[in-house]
Amino acid sequence: MPPAAPAPAAPSPRPLRIGVSACLLGEEVRYDGGHRRDRWLTDTLGPFAEFVPVCPEVELGLGVPRPTIRLEQDGAGGLRLVEPSSRADLTDRMARYAERRTKALSREDLDGFVLKKNSPSCGMERVKVWTAKGMPARRDGRGLFAGALLAGMPLLPVEEEGRLGDARLRDNFVERLFAGRRAREALGGRWTVGDLVRFHTGEKLLLMAHDVEAYRRLGRLVAGAKGRPREEVRAEYLAGYMTALARIATVRRHANVLEHMAGYFKDVLDAEGKAELHGLLADHRRGLVPLVVPLTLLRHLVRLHRVEYLAGQRYLDPHPKELMLRNHV
Repeated sequence: MPPAAPAPAAPSPRPLRIGVSACLLGEEVRYDGGHRRDRWLTDTLGPFAEFVPVCPEVELGLGVPRPTIRLEQDGAGGLRLVEPSSRADLTDRMARYAERRTKALSREDLDGFVLKKNSPSCGMERVKVWTAKGMPARRDGRGLFAGALLAGMPLLPVEEEGRLGDARLRDNFVERLFAGRRAREALGGRWTVGDLVRFHTGEKLLLMAHDVEAYRRLGRLVAGAKGRPREEVRAEYLAGYMTALARIATVRRHANVLEHMAGYFKDVLDAEGKAELHGLLADHRRGLVPLVVPLTLLRHLVRLHRVEYLAGQRYLDPHPKELMLRNHV
C-alpha cells in the first residue's frame, strides 16, 4: 500500500473570492433596471464566499435602464455587439473594456467566476446571435466579456448560473473553487519539493476521479521536481492540476475510485461487511443512491480501521459538507 499521508489541512479560514455577474447578486443593473438574483449563490454558497460583482455593460457606461444590446453576425463571419435601436456598434469599446477588466481581475486573487447566461456581454456559451435585419441566426455565440475572461484567465473555474442547476456541474465547479485555493496556498511562498509531495499525495484519489492520465503525468512531474526551477514546477503543476479537475468526474470514474478505496478493507472486513460495502458501491454505480451514501460508509471504515493513507485523501472531503453537493451526484 502507498505510504501514509497526513490528514488534509483544514480549509482556509479566508472565504473564497468569486467574481459574479452583478445582477446575480441582486444588484439592479440589468437593462430594464431589474436583477436576476440567484439564491443558490447568495444563500448557499454565499456563507463561504466573498463576491466581486462585475457588470460589463454598466461599467462600460451604458447606464440603467438602457436600450438592449445583442450579438450580430457581420459579413465576414465575425460577431459585433450592437445596440439595435440606434445601430450603435459597441464591439471595440467592449473589447477594450473586457481586456482591461480581465487584467485587473487577474490581480484580485479570484478563485472562480459565475457569469449570467444568455447575456451578449457575460454569456459563456449558446448566446443568441442575430442578423443585422433583426432575425435570429444561430445560438452559438459567446459574450464579449466572457470571451476575454476565459482567454485571459484560462485556469480560473468559470461557470454560468444556468449550468449550475445541473448537480454534477455544480459539484465540479465548487470542487475546483476549493481545490484551486488549496493548491495556491500549498505552493505559495517558500514551498519545498516535500510540500509538493505532501499536497499531491493528498489529492491523488480526487485526481483519479477526474482524469487518470493527468494523475499519472502529475505524479511524474512531482517525482522529477527536485533540481528544477521552483516557479516552473509550480506553474506546470497548477496548470495540470486545474485542467484535470475541469474534466467531470462521472459515475463510472467515481465508482473506480470507490472500488480502489474498498480494496484497503479486504483483509479487515468479514463477509457481511464486505457485502454491505460492495452492495452500496454497486447501488451507486447503478444510480440508485447518491455518492454521499458509499462515501459515508467508507469514511466510517477509514476511522474505524485507522487507514491513514485514505484519511489523508481530499477526495473524502473536497468541500464543506454544509453545501450537500454529493447528496445529488
